Amino acid sequence: MALQRHHKVIIGGVSFLLIAFMIASTLFMYTIFTKQAADVNDLNKKITNLQTDTQTKLNDLSTSVLETKSGLSSLGSQIGSLDSELVKLKASASSDFSGIIGSAIKSVVTIKTDLGQGSGFVIADGGYVVTNEHVMDGATAAVIITYDGQQHRVSKVGSDTLMDIALLKMDSTSYSPLKLGNSDNVQIGAKVIAIGNPLGLQFSVSEGIVSAINRPGENNLNAYIQTDASLNPGNSGGPLIDINGEAIGINNFKISNSESIGFALESNYIKSTINEISQQAEGKNLI
Repeated sequence: MALQRHHKVIIGGVSFLLIAFMIASTLFMYTIFTKQAADVNDLNKKITNLQTDTQTKLNDLSTSVLETKSGLSSLGSQIGSLDSELVKLKASASSDFSGIIGSAIKSVVTIKTDLGQGSGFVIADGGYVVTNEHVMDGATAAVIITYDGQQHRVSKVGSDTLMDIALLKMDSTSYSPLKLGNSDNVQIGAKVIAIGNPLGLQFSVSEGIVSAINRPGENNLNAYIQTDASLNPGNSGGPLIDINGEAIGINNFKISNSESIGFALESNYIKSTINEISQQAEGKNLI
């Protein structure tokens, strides 16, 4: 049966509406998907930007922390340097050598032999100790006593009788050496201290000034610092220390029947003599 005209119109209208609906639905879905994709891309961009911004801030924070730590380290170093300068200032402006003595005395030793006793000080890492040769002369047994009361076995590396220097080595390497100053820079009138064991009084300290430099000794060498710091038997081999806490000499002898006229071998001669002894005995320089 043939469709009537109005039937065709109805079917055509329904088909058109169906197609239009499908097209509209497709466009609507496309629009939704497109917007969602755009939103996702926008969100990803925001996440990326946020990550970048966060990383940048973290980097800035890390840099700031490092700069702060560096600043604190520098400040700590400056404070330590300031403390050191204050100790030197106290020593130069008054009689207060306490800060310097407290550090230096840890490197000073008492040397007891079967013939007597004297002083010395740690001259290099490895337990090396310097003293006067006459402290060890003729001795067949010796022991070193450090500031903490510990006794240590000791052996003789070598000596120089002309310079009256002996290089020893104790059986402990845990004591720090006393730094040698440059005796060429020593000035007359500079304050000094002598640390030693006068008359058996261990680790005694006496204060004085440099009375003269380049004085001749019993070896006829102009190699001695004259000081009015009190020196007595037992001080031999101990250090003469300046306000920097450095050994500028090794206390050697005093003029008999005199007061406050003592002599110390200059530190530059100590250094060269010790290295000569070490080269001959062990084939190396110590300082």
